[in-house]
Amino acid sequence: MIVVRFPNESVRKEALGFLIGRFSGHSWVTGEVAVPEDALAPMASEGISFSVEGPLTHEQILSLRTAAAPAV
Repeated sequence: MIVVRFPNESVRKEALGFLIGRFSGHSWVTGEVAVPEDALAPMASEGISFSVEGPLTHEQILSLRTAAAPAV
């Protein structure tokens, strides 16, 4: 998984609409979106602007698990 960021909220929403149903991923409230590496070329072909932040880190994976855990 690769973490990408979009230039603004409008492009982010457009990208998420394109990605849903085509690729798995995760979006954070901070604006980062984790997508499979295979999603990068199709997003670029669609004209969606994005910057690559790098591979998904262990800390980001842990935040996914923490966010999914129910409060006790």
